[in-house]
Amino acid sequence: MTRTALITGASSGIGYELARVFAQNKINLVLVARSEKKLQEFAAELSKVYGIKVEVLAKDISVVASAQEIYDALKQKSITIDFLVNNAGFGDFGFFTETKWEKELEMINLNITALTVLTKLFVKDMVARKFGKVVNVASTASFQPGPLMAVYYATKAYVLSFSEAIANELQGTGVTVTALCPGPTESGFQNAAAMNDSKLVKGKKLPTSQEVAEYAYKVMMNGKVVAIHGVMNTIMAQSVRFTPRAIVRSLVRMMSERTH
Repeated sequence: MTRTALITGASSGIGYELARVFAQNKINLVLVARSEKKLQEFAAELSKVYGIKVEVLAKDISVVASAQEIYDALKQKSITIDFLVNNAGFGDFGFFTETKWEKELEMINLNITALTVLTKLFVKDMVARKFGKVVNVASTASFQPGPLMAVYYATKAYVLSFSEAIANELQGTGVTVTALCPGPTESGFQNAAAMNDSKLVKGKKLPTSQEVAEYAYKVMMNGKVVAIHGVMNTIMAQSVRFTPRAIVRSLVRMMSERTH
């Protein structure tokens, strides 16, 4: 029986590479992103190379109604989703008093609302079929507050908490939920967040989106609940639990500041 995966944010970065990993494993795809042209070209390549079916849905899922529209469109086409990858998301860099609220509202809608609604809609069907796997892309930012990226860090804390909670609720149903927590990764994220000159990323050798995608596929298939990519990221994330909060806040700010 051929399975189908839905991936949001599939036109670049981790989502793009995850689509390739699923395709290599002969899993049909539904690709969601804003750029229809990019998606169509990618879909044609994956279909040709791997002999799978690829459906394209060009949607801006920061628009709240989009999640329901995606679900309804797939129901209409009788496409069953076995794997849901909530990957779409973005960040913003700067002091909260200086960043634009419109961009932050879009971030909350994308990073939190769209992810929650898509999970709600598709997980119910998965439970009814007694099979399904969900990957919600959180971040190492999920484990602590993030001065200079306050809203982004808060959205990722939500993703981790939400994913862990429903993973527990779904025990014994045949459905698993994985919170994927990558650190800074080579992708378009830094450009979108205007943080290329942040100490977090500048001059550092970052893992590739492909490396993170391969890890994500493996932990999803194993049903791991919290999956932190990389040894150093794991150590950092765990050390937060034993460090006074005031020190954590100061360290994150120091590590995030611009280099000039």
